Amino acid sequence: MNPHEALTEIATLLERERSSRYKSKAFRAAADAIAGLSDAELRDAASLRRRKGVGDSTFAVIQEALAGGVPSYLTDLRERAGVQRASNLRGSLRGDLHSHSDWSDGLTTIELMVDAARRLGHEYLALTDHSPRLRVANGLSAERLRAQLDVVPGMSGDGFTLLSGIEVDILDDGTLDQDPDLLDELDVVVASAHSKLRMERGPMTRRLVTAVSNPRVDVLGHVTGRLVEGSRGTRPPSTFDARPVFEACAENGVAVEINSRPERQDPPDELMTLALEIGCLFSIDSDAHAPGQLSLLDYGAERAERIGIPPERIVTTWGLDRLRQWTGRSHGG
Repeated sequence: MNPHEALTEIATLLERERSSRYKSKAFRAAADAIAGLSDAELRDAASLRRRKGVGDSTFAVIQEALAGGVPSYLTDLRERAGVQRASNLRGSLRGDLHSHSDWSDGLTTIELMVDAARRLGHEYLALTDHSPRLRVANGLSAERLRAQLDVVPGMSGDGFTLLSGIEVDILDDGTLDQDPDLLDELDVVVASAHSKLRMERGPMTRRLVTAVSNPRVDVLGHVTGRLVEGSRGTRPPSTFDARPVFEACAENGVAVEINSRPERQDPPDELMTLALEIGCLFSIDSDAHAPGQLSLLDYGAERAERIGIPPERIVTTWGLDRLRQWTGRSHGG
């Protein structure tokens, strides 16, 4: 097996299972360290061990791959990744409207996110790094977002489109954490609450209704903010009246995000059912912070299929032209 491919696949699978970011970054660093080396150079064990970026675990993977087998580390990861229920809906998804790069709190470059999206067969991916108030996530100021907008167009081609976007913070009063004129320039706006998630029911309901009533918003991200598993621990869902929030989504053509991250499973099943009954659109998104997490769409698709959400109500099953018409309804995209 090609050692570079083995290291990259290991990093991707570690990202998918939301392992320690240091592990996945170590395998990506090792892949970068050996890129372009000949077999003879790779077989020079003493030199390889001295190469910056190659540690004990990655050295062992390289040696096993050079010996002609699939490294045991990779075999174990493949087996764990294979335990995922098949979903007919997954094959209908054509893109993803929520992803992050190292411009905010993602682990890798935009280029690596795009490469992974292409390999998955995506027709489009929205780059939605965080907005400025989320300092812990290195949120983008207006100036940094404008700089990113200069980079995005060069990432498309050969049947794939990288859409400009943002995951904009919903402020306490329901307004959005970014220059309104700049939001008008973006292809996709995902609005999410990240702070004061324990607000009382009334104010939180008004906050969310105000946000989705803003004509610049396309997607309401991880609506309850809950965490049900994972390294960050658990967090209860926010308390709000879901019916008026989803009615506002339906009235304004805003998609309710089905966040595919297993630690979120947001919205809960009962809220997905309510949003379906009310007539909402949905967007199955990965909320990927690394290339390997783009494939988490598997989980969101399985949940949506189980609840019985029709594919035509899911905007990420739409082709790019229809998607652009939908986002253009609001903020001139």
